[in-house]
Amino acid sequence: MGPPHPTELKADISPEDSLRLNVLLAGDVHAVRIDEGAMTLFALTPKGEARVALHRNCRPDLYVTRVRELLGGHALGSPGGYPVHLRRWTRMGRASPQNLEAMLKLGEPEAVTAVALAPMLTDELARRAWWALPTMEIARDMLMQPAVRGGAMGQVLADFLIEHLPFEEDPIQAMNSIRAVIGAGLLDAVAGEQLWAKARRRPHYFIGFLEHRPDALPATAERPLPAAVAAQATAGNAWAALLARCYSPSGQSFLHACEMVMEKPPGHETVYLLLDIIGNYFAAAREAEAMAGFEDEAAAMRALAHLSNVAAEPILTRTTAVGALMRRHLEPLFAPLLGNIRTLRGIE
Repeated sequence: MGPPHPTELKADISPEDSLRLNVLLAGDVHAVRIDEGAMTLFALTPKGEARVALHRNCRPDLYVTRVRELLGGHALGSPGGYPVHLRRWTRMGRASPQNLEAMLKLGEPEAVTAVALAPMLTDELARRAWWALPTMEIARDMLMQPAVRGGAMGQVLADFLIEHLPFEEDPIQAMNSIRAVIGAGLLDAVAGEQLWAKARRRPHYFIGFLEHRPDALPATAERPLPAAVAAQATAGNAWAALLARCYSPSGQSFLHACEMVMEKPPGHETVYLLLDIIGNYFAAAREAEAMAGFEDEAAAMRALAHLSNVAAEPILTRTTAVGALMRRHLEPLFAPLLGNIRTLRGIE
């Protein structure tokens, strides 16, 4: 493609569009989005949705740039659109509260993403951002914010992520969708049971449950707890309490799910998360004194307690492999871990 035609470099918004856009922006506009394919600008207002058909007089991309420059001038006093310095700062989560409202009026997807990531995001701003860019990424990002989790938008975003989970082709992003919903405390019992069942075919689904509900997992089995351990656990012995946790129905489900994830991890992030989760689960075994007569269980819990993502770094930082090939690379790390888990499950 050759250089731009001189007339395109000088192209400006058509008088008709300029008039209609300035009238629109003079009112109360909460957010703006641009459909570049349909050459239409949409605005969210207190009265609902308004739209302005754009009548381009140059290349579509150049005309949309001119429109965004106009929006930037109105919203931020920046005729260049979304300023470069704001791109840097908002991506780092440093946007000021007063900028967030304005950024939703720029018609810039990247600005909406920055708003979704902002720690000071409110439920109302989340509603506007969701109108502007209703994607799974935006839903995941906004569910990380406390005000959104506890607000009206929290359940809306959680329901969207679960409903659209079958259409998420990237297993890591599917895993993160479930983590976001469960972490926000917005997964109801029925949906939880359905997801847990589906996780048997897609073990990376288990990660969100292991991370946020380790002691409230659907029961699959239970190991009888020796009376001596039960008595010590009741008396406050930290090591006995941890072993009792492992022997409980939820504990056995936790261990089995960890094993299933190790057998089919889809990517590096899953492995790192799983190792951190296991290490945190067994943290009490790092210092607690084990009971006599349970040497095998003590050794298993002690080994699992010292796990973290660091254990996989020497392997995963040297390979970009995923799936079955990655699993083969991880065999020297996973084999002893699976042995420890099976000891606690009572499987030889």
